[in-house]
Amino acid sequence: MLKEIDRYLITKDTGYYVDCTFGGGGHSLYLLNKYKNINIIAFDQDTDSLKRFNENPELQKFKDRITFCHDNFRNIEKNLKILNITKINGLLADLGVSSKQLDDKTRGFSFNSEDFLDMRMNKENELTAYEVVNTFSKEKLQDIFFNYGEESFSKQIAQKIVEERVKGNIKTCNQLKDIICKVKRAKGKINPATKVFQALRIYVNDELGSLQDLLNSIANVLDTGARATILTYHSLEDRIVKQSFKENKSLKIINKKVIIASEQEIKENPRSRSAKLRVTEKQDEL
Repeated sequence: MLKEIDRYLITKDTGYYVDCTFGGGGHSLYLLNKYKNINIIAFDQDTDSLKRFNENPELQKFKDRITFCHDNFRNIEKNLKILNITKINGLLADLGVSSKQLDDKTRGFSFNSEDFLDMRMNKENELTAYEVVNTFSKEKLQDIFFNYGEESFSKQIAQKIVEERVKGNIKTCNQLKDIICKVKRAKGKINPATKVFQALRIYVNDELGSLQDLLNSIANVLDTGARATILTYHSLEDRIVKQSFKENKSLKIINKKVIIASEQEIKENPRSRSAKLRVTEKQDEL
């Protein structure tokens, strides 16, 4: 949703803009090409993202206008303080797992993989999906699947995992998927393992906690009149963003009705079918 982000995010064609989820650099590259006097502060906790930045000739053309922060966006205030930046002119966050991470089977995000159950966005973190699946209690697994994946078969799936891991550790994505499919049948095109894999990824990376920390910082880092644009891909994230924007008195909600992708974009990028964009603007200090 590049055009929508551009339309709502840019209120001033100079200054500092923060890309909280740099990924492959698509959003930043678009903005840097279009606006010649902006600078990007790029956050990403994945070292692969920094590697892509350093190896991409298109991005390297703008290396003087991009500052890369290898950190979780929940630490935005700390990093901006280090950079001596008091206020920014806009912020964008494209939440969830990136296409690059999904496409790399070795990262353990995809259930169609014989690779290790990892799911860490930051490979320096200790907790993996493997540890969760093989060591957490049935009750804890059930809570994770229900609370982070909204999985209605959470109890049955947790029970089946505990039964199966007695025979041997559940090491790969396909192993876990096959166990889930013994409990839950497919409906339509959606894989039965989708919600459990989502729940594990969110838990392992503390995605909802990180998001809440970012939302708590938005009013502190935005300049007056600057905007934050947040793209979410499931109801848990969207609910948190909507509620946070509503409760913060120094922020004004720009789009009372959530913005969704056009039919054309969904055809070109199927992942965008579940995307929801919310926008807020910093108001004058009282």
